[in-house]
Amino acid sequence: MKIYIANDHAGYDLKLKLIEKLEGKYDVEDLGTNSLESVDFPDYSHKLASCVAEKSALGILICGSGNGVSMAANKHQNIRAALCWNKEISKLARQHNDANILTLPARFISVDEAKEIVDEFLNTPFEGGRHQKRVEKINFIIDFLL
Repeated sequence: MKIYIANDHAGYDLKLKLIEKLEGKYDVEDLGTNSLESVDFPDYSHKLASCVAEKSALGILICGSGNGVSMAANKHQNIRAALCWNKEISKLARQHNDANILTLPARFISVDEAKEIVDEFLNTPFEGGRHQKRVEKINFIIDFLL
């Protein structure tokens, strides 16, 4: 499975720890940033969201609160980025919402919590069924305006 991962400066250290965990199990592609130097999170969110949408892959975005990267990624058609701060929320994001990007709040969770959240996200399938029509309605407004 292909996993794209990206971050801003606040998520850099956590990203490195997650890559260590994921390498060898998944095909991981790091889209940056690669330092603690201040950057603009939308640049990395848009890059990752484009890759996830084009390749039908999963993604992980990390910033201080997880909110900024989530907001930017969710501007893309067919992207369902979910801000998750515990493994239960992560499981539901995949199971009920078919989330394809996990966003993490680096300043509010530990490395161990992040690893649990990522495991849950990557190992939980979309349930479909009654949730399918709801997921299809997420892009409705965009489709309607086009």
